[in-house]
Amino acid sequence: MDEQDGKVGLRRNPGQKYSLFLDELHSRMVFDWYMEIGCRAGRSFAPVAGKTIAVDPFFKAETNIIGAKPQLLIFQQTSDDFFASGMLERMGIKLSLSFLDGMHLFEYLLRDFMNTEALSNPDGVVALHDCLPFNHRMLTRDLQNLPKGPWTGDVWKLIPILRKYRPDLELTVLNCRPTGLVLVSNLDPANTVLRDNYEAIVEEWTAVDLLPYGVGRFYDCFESVDAEAFAAADYPIFAKIRQAPATIRKPTKVTK
Repeated sequence: MDEQDGKVGLRRNPGQKYSLFLDELHSRMVFDWYMEIGCRAGRSFAPVAGKTIAVDPFFKAETNIIGAKPQLLIFQQTSDDFFASGMLERMGIKLSLSFLDGMHLFEYLLRDFMNTEALSNPDGVVALHDCLPFNHRMLTRDLQNLPKGPWTGDVWKLIPILRKYRPDLELTVLNCRPTGLVLVSNLDPANTVLRDNYEAIVEEWTAVDLLPYGVGRFYDCFESVDAEAFAAADYPIFAKIRQAPATIRKPTKVTK
């Protein structure tokens, strides 16, 4: 429970830091295609060893972000424009793991999830960041008055929305610091329920605030999973899409 929000009941996430969780995941396995939305400096996808797609409207990479990747495709545009381009369809790419960390307004993340699932391997996983806020200040939708420190906006809404409209999906809600990590599996790329109901969902949820909605009600709709215990169990939901790092072709110099 946040010391500033005792009356609210929001909890601090006690688990492993999300960036360390992802680093360790990428050190132990690779994926045919990994995609990240909301990259900026590229720090979170720099350790990835497999083929990678990175999308952000404004990159500021100052380190080596390609490393040993056999391919790195960078798109400096919004995720909406990226998906509208049809690039992945034309290339025949099916995503294995995607990390969505773009605009922290629920309607944006909902669109990113819909578009990502439609282009994913059914055995793939989509990771949603920042769905577990720990104080009321970080919940704001006001882009002109963002708090200092973490900002989650209202993407917490994706958990109850997916529970309601897509109960077929499996949600593994990790207690990663500081603001959680939700792994969505049992994907169905052909499912159009979210797309068919998108406008109704946005109308239903835009004015919903977490505190009046009920913090307890929010926590009741998922089980918190310890991130380190999940890793110790060898990342079970990745079993069908993981590849050993040694199987990935490493780039070699052709000339000195």
